[in-house]
Amino acid sequence: MKFSVLISIYFKEQPEHFNACMESIWNNQTVKPSEIIMVEDGPLTPELDLIIKYWEEKLKDILKVTKLAENVGTGKAKNIGLKQCTNEIVCIVDTDDISVPDRFEKQIKILSGDPELVILGGQIIEFIEDISSPSGMRNVPLTNLELRQYAKKQSPFNNMTITYRKTKILEVGGYQHHLWMEDYNLFLRVIAKGYKVQNLPDVLVYARIDNGMHGRRKGLQYIKSEKQLLDLKKQLKLQNPLYANILFLVRSAFRLLPANLLGTIYNTFLRKDIKK
Repeated sequence: MKFSVLISIYFKEQPEHFNACMESIWNNQTVKPSEIIMVEDGPLTPELDLIIKYWEEKLKDILKVTKLAENVGTGKAKNIGLKQCTNEIVCIVDTDDISVPDRFEKQIKILSGDPELVILGGQIIEFIEDISSPSGMRNVPLTNLELRQYAKKQSPFNNMTITYRKTKILEVGGYQHHLWMEDYNLFLRVIAKGYKVQNLPDVLVYARIDNGMHGRRKGLQYIKSEKQLLDLKKQLKLQNPLYANILFLVRSAFRLLPANLLGTIYNTFLRKDIKK
């Protein structure tokens, strides 16, 4: 089965991280995409331009690059790229992460055998700089029923692992502007539509993070984003309104905590340690 890879890149990406990502989705994959749709979300650095040129020369017509004149944000950039994908099955890739060698093979096999399945994700291992020294793991539920319940509390997928059906994603409106939560927003709309979703128990991606990432998820802008999330849940009737309001207050309270404490909470309760 033919499938597309969709990538959005912007100027803050580190060239060496991006190149490692590209190697993981092409050189190292057991099953390769028939096309890679890449959207440049605004002008890039000369170093990134050079790497993209290298991959264009290597992949020829397989890599199709769209250059946006200005930065429009991840959601809008992905919408532009999604409409350019010529295959029904689309694999999402983040430019600083490393896909495991059989990621595409596993996901395409499952999706090709289950035409009702719309989104398929998996587990991630997080690392800071050295992939051989992981810092944690984010496990998400597996079954459709589990994911529907889990989505009421937090994002049911590791967004960098998902593969989905293009027509169904466009049918629910594609990506919509929702600061830092475009993916969660999309997942809720897909689930509310009644579509089947699933996660594999396998680790599909090594996700690159930095020490302060979780601690920075705070402040007024994040609370505004939480309010937008609350309104969406009410609109989709996915959650009891009283429970939704309580959850909003709890999540918003966390956004007001000091960065170091918030980071500790994320790492303690939302991430799983890896036994070495």
